[in-house]
Formats: sequence, C-alpha cells, structure tokens
Amino acid sequence: MSESVLTTARYGKDLVRIFRVVRDGEFHQVVEYNATVLLEGDIEPSYTVGDNSVVVATDSIKNITYYLAKISPHILSPERFALHLGTYIVSKYAHIHRAFVTLEKLRWSRIALSANDHPHPHSFVRDGNDRQTVEVEVDASAGKDKLSAKVTSGLTDLLVLKSTGSAFYGYIRDEYTTLVEVDDRVLSTSVDLAYTFAPLSLSSPADADKLDFTVPEDFALGSVWDADNVATRARNATLDIFALDDSASVQATLFKMGQRVIAENAGVESVTYNLPNKHYIPVNMQYLGVDNTTPANAEVFAPVSAPSGLISATISRK
Repeated sequence: MSESVLTTARYGKDLVRIFRVVRDGEFHQVVEYNATVLLEGDIEPSYTVGDNSVVVATDSIKNITYYLAKISPHILSPERFALHLGTYIVSKYAHIHRAFVTLEKLRWSRIALSANDHPHPHSFVRDGNDRQTVEVEVDASAGKDKLSAKVTSGLTDLLVLKSTGSAFYGYIRDEYTTLVEVDDRVLSTSVDLAYTFAPLSLSSPADADKLDFTVPEDFALGSVWDADNVATRARNATLDIFALDDSASVQATLFKMGQRVIAENAGVESVTYNLPNKHYIPVNMQYLGVDNTTPANAEVFAPVSAPSGLISATISRK
C-alpha cells in the first residue's frame, strides 16, 4: 500500500439541531439552527493506523455545540455564534488547526396580535421556508495566537414570483430553437444567495477555559461584525430589484441584485446567486377558440417543475 497517501481529512458532526430561548422576563427571543461542525488537524493516525487518541468524538462536538449555544452571548447572531464556536474548538484542542461551522437559521417571527397589532412577547410564527445560511472557517494553522477566519453568509429557498414585468427575446435562434419570444411573462425563481466577507483576524481567548470571544467595539458598517444588518440589506436588495426591475432576462436582473448588495455593504467582497427558473406555462385553449397564450390574455398557467433553467453568477468588488 506504499503507493497511497492520505492527502486531506476532515470530520465532525452533521445535522445538529439547536433551538434556543433567550429570556428577558416575559419578553423572549428565539432562534433555531441546523448546524454542521467539522474539524481538521493532526488527525491522520485515526485514518492510517486506527489510532483514535487524536479523535475528538463527534458526540463531543455535538455536546460542545449545545454548550456554546447555552453560554454564548452571541447566539442570536449566526455569524458571531459560528465564529465563537469555531474559535473555542481550535483554541481548546492543540492538534486541531481548523474548524468549519455551517449554520442554517430557520425563520421565526413574532406574532402581531390582530386586536392591536402589538407583537406578542413570547409567541412566534414560521412565516416562510427560506433560511439564512452561514459558513465559517476558523484557521489556527499559523498559531493559536494568530487566528483568522473566512465567512460566507446568505439565504436559500427564497421563493419569489412576479406576474408581469419580465420579458425574454433576442436570443440565438437556430434549428434547435422552439422557445417562443415573449415581451411579457410570469417570472419566478427560488433564490439562493451567498455573499463572502473580507477575511478577518480574530482575538485569541484570554481566559484559561478558552471561552472568551471578543467582538471589536468600533467595527465598520457592512463588515462581518455588522452581519445581521448586512443580511437584512441583502434580502431587501434581492426583493426590491426582483420586484422593480423591468427584467430583460434572469441574468440581467441577477446582476443588478449583486451590484446593489456590493454597493450597500463595504465588507462584502463577492456575491453569488443561483436562480433556477420556476416555469409557468400558459395553457393553450385555442381548441376552444379562447386566447390564453398571447401575453396580454394569458391568465391560466400550468406550473412546470422540470426541466428548468438555472442561472448563476458571481459579482465581485473591483
């Protein structure tokens, strides 16, 4: 077996489900995450010679995740919580050099009471299936006192639709073309958005238990430390441009979305969108003498899930 060598190795715990209540008297805040925590480091013997002495058990990784969810003051911010969790792991274990933390944040919004529109202090509603996403890499390979991190955030499964204000024509027409050009159509997609922040340096924990985590006091707006506001602006930019753009194509609308996210958030270096078409095909009723296919008269559509177009691009800061 001398002709083979282990080149990369990573392991950890997947599908760790976390629900946390933050209590302030009768007023509660809640957050729910799906978490994945993976580790890299001096773990080769566990693969090559069956030596488990270098293994932090995946069950222990799960328990660490729950413990940090209990004690971290940053639990409500997915970026800060992921950075805190990753920093703790690489600081606690001398032989672990990188921690990769992925979070999906599920939507829970406070219920506004119909009698007075006042938000209820401890009742919530799942008001959408889109999820906020965060991928964090905490790197201690340069030394435990020289921590760095990479953060990519975004959202997934944001389903949107507009019933007009979208066209598609002027594309290549040849012997394979059957698609009819239209100057008005239904446009729908399920938005997957990822935006990457500039790399950052982290302060090493100063306490013996390695549980401290420092957030800079004077951080720049649009940076990773402002990530909650960045998430709001990125979602608003996506929805605003989708609704208001007189769309020549998904490609053109996508680019405008990315431009706005970059412009509004100084700490974001690149933005990636994946936009699958959700097709709504006008039902042909010509056999009844009814026009339901010309854009002005199209009112009944058949949703078609597959096959579908898939439009993606990355927009980067100059």
